[in-house]
Amino acid sequence: MKLRISPLDESAAREIFRWRYQPPYDIYNLEDSEESLFYALEPENNFYKIQDDLGKLVGFCSFGKDGQVPGGNYTDPALDIGMGIRPDLTGKGCGADFAAAVLDFARKEFAPRQFRVTIATFNQRARRVWEKNGFYPIQKFISPASDREFVVMIKPSL
Repeated sequence: MKLRISPLDESAAREIFRWRYQPPYDIYNLEDSEESLFYALEPENNFYKIQDDLGKLVGFCSFGKDGQVPGGNYTDPALDIGMGIRPDLTGKGCGADFAAAVLDFARKEFAPRQFRVTIATFNQRARRVWEKNGFYPIQKFISPASDREFVVMIKPSL
């Protein structure tokens, strides 16, 4: 599947806000509010939609502080990445391809020295996706915002 990444628009954001993941992945359900919409559409927050070769919305990604979780150590310079895949496509083995497309886009758009993702430790699917793309863990922490454990993974940008 060829993936296209472009700036998030209002229609795509509203569709993404309606996506609902099954437990325990429901922690990734986004709040459908005007405040969330305003935040996601602010260009400085770097939210993008991911479409397939037919133009269907299949995911989204973000770059920067939105990918960070309270409690983590983010002092080393890196481009933080957040990514979500449409719920009906999760668990089907296409996550690594999505992540590869997001990394390729980020390399061209932002030219970072290294990439970073922060993942809830229970989410082994996401961890495997990023490991397949060359990421490795550098820290674990408990977020004071949720009392949930997270792992931070990095990858140098080649």
